[in-house]
Amino acid sequence: MLDPQARALITVIEERQLPAVHTLSPADARAMYRDRRYFTQPEPPEVGTVRELRSDSGVPLRLYRPPVPGLLPVLVYFHGGGWTIGDLDTHDVLCRQLCVGAGVAVVSVDYGLGPEQRFPGAVDDCVQATRWVRAHASELGVDASRIAVGGDSAGGNLAAVVALTLRDAQALADERGMPPLAYQLLIYPATDMRAVAPSHSSNGQGYLLTRDSIAYYRGHYIEDPADWADWRASPLLAADLKGLPPALVLTAGYDPLRDEGRQYADALSAAGNRVEYLCFERQIHGFITMGRVLQEALTAVDLCSAVLKRELFKPAT
Repeated sequence: MLDPQARALITVIEERQLPAVHTLSPADARAMYRDRRYFTQPEPPEVGTVRELRSDSGVPLRLYRPPVPGLLPVLVYFHGGGWTIGDLDTHDVLCRQLCVGAGVAVVSVDYGLGPEQRFPGAVDDCVQATRWVRAHASELGVDASRIAVGGDSAGGNLAAVVALTLRDAQALADERGMPPLAYQLLIYPATDMRAVAPSHSSNGQGYLLTRDSIAYYRGHYIEDPADWADWRASPLLAADLKGLPPALVLTAGYDPLRDEGRQYADALSAAGNRVEYLCFERQIHGFITMGRVLQEALTAVDLCSAVLKRELFKPAT
């Protein structure tokens, strides 16, 4: 059964005849996504400090720190939005919630969007931003040995790809000896650009994210369909998933991406990684940022915060 609050939200959107994202230009879709947050997102919680930064390659970053002193673990966060919409502001509340709830620093990454920046541009931005955080850990007041990556939807895809990229880099001379990532938080991640999992059919219409909008986002991000099978686009298709950081994979029951998220969790487990998987069976794609109108969104945020706190504040062994 669809969560009654999610059903009510869908009904409001239908009654107001809001345009489907795939009918809009990227600029108009971005504006609609930014404006929608005032209706669906809760009030932003207070944090200790917020700083606007840029990586060496020019990627805008936003650092959140809780009001506690000392060297902190850090979550490098990649926002959702189909690699086409979304920015630091659309995910400001969620980053604040995770910062306060987990007691960690959060660095939100404003990677380049399609169609202006095509695949693998977003991957390159996110890898570079994560390396920048690691290299500048001391001045940011964070612990380079306790860096997690995370994201929702497209951001979950990018977090998974960053984890794979940095794992492989450990074997290279210039990265050998660098601390590995400590954790990955993958919230309804896109893991297979082919969109062939059964939930793409069963949940492909009627629950906000649709087959048409998925094709719209994918088309703006990836120019050549041959690249759908590239593991940097589809981490589920990576040849080797061994040796990755522990992960929480969270999905939603009425989401077209549900099954590929579960498939990625299963593949990580089969490769010997420590993985937890949880599906919010009554929810829709994108729900975790909608805490003003969906109570279960707040539960999901609390869960993610508790897991990050548990994993990133473990005593040294």
